[in-house]
Amino acid sequence: MNKNLKIVFFGTPEFAVTSLDALIKAGFNICAVVTMPDKVAGRGHKIIQSDVKRYALEHNLPVLQPEKLKSPDFVDALRAIDADLFIVIAFRMLPEIVWQMPRLGTFNLHASLLPKYRGAAPINHAVMNGETETGITTFFLKHEIDTGDMIMQRSISIGEDENVGSVHDRLMSIGAEAVVTTVNDIINGTLHTRPQPEGEFIPAPKIFKETCRIDWNKSAREIHNHVRGLSPYPAAWTRMVTVEGNETDLKIFTTSLKGIPQLPPLAPGQTYIEKGHLYVGTSSEPVEILELQPAGKKRMEAGAFILGYHPNDLV
Repeated sequence: MNKNLKIVFFGTPEFAVTSLDALIKAGFNICAVVTMPDKVAGRGHKIIQSDVKRYALEHNLPVLQPEKLKSPDFVDALRAIDADLFIVIAFRMLPEIVWQMPRLGTFNLHASLLPKYRGAAPINHAVMNGETETGITTFFLKHEIDTGDMIMQRSISIGEDENVGSVHDRLMSIGAEAVVTTVNDIINGTLHTRPQPEGEFIPAPKIFKETCRIDWNKSAREIHNHVRGLSPYPAAWTRMVTVEGNETDLKIFTTSLKGIPQLPPLAPGQTYIEKGHLYVGTSSEPVEILELQPAGKKRMEAGAFILGYHPNDLV
């Protein structure tokens, strides 16, 4: 097996770091890492480096941070590396001039069982939609995003109360194993690809703030899935109107559909407190809120929340 194969790795968040680490530990030759430019954040204008960049610097890997992926300087720098293979995980959409460059092609690790959940937020949308199974796919890039020929897939089950953070971490682990196996198969010539089946496409677009707002007119199950599909980050939210008429935003991290007692009829968004528990009406049965965070406060359990707040409606 030729572990001197020259590989360029493209990635930005923690999800990509686990695969990069697995490749390094497996002895592969990562000759450069491409990641997002540093960001400036906060009042102190602190420089924020991507997770992938921090890992690369710790392991003395050359780092490229192009502003534009079609810029001649970046394209020339990539060509000078003369890599055999590109690997892309949780990065931007690559232009054809880049992904067609290496002789063995460019493959991507995507956190869904393609063709389901093409797009920027596949894990969130799978949990938000109440899927009981998801997984990862490695595939070769082509013109249309997330549509290339599949190399391998690995699946996992999703628990009915599991949140996206837990699913993310499990997919991150099995994804790293699949990336190493995919590279080994490419080197050994044992690769078998297949086109993605038609007609099963489900979009998984980027998550925005308004995407995260809870619609209390939906069913309890839909709301429960919505909350866990956004927990712990970026978190579902709602606006609370107190009995005094004040308003504030709440992030909701954990809800439950189990053990709900017999309650008076509740309109969607109407709250009810009983024995230290906080319940909210939906279009079906009530849902219990277990963990939440008022704006400007720390995350807390509902029992602590209702000692200091008097919610009336959630809208």
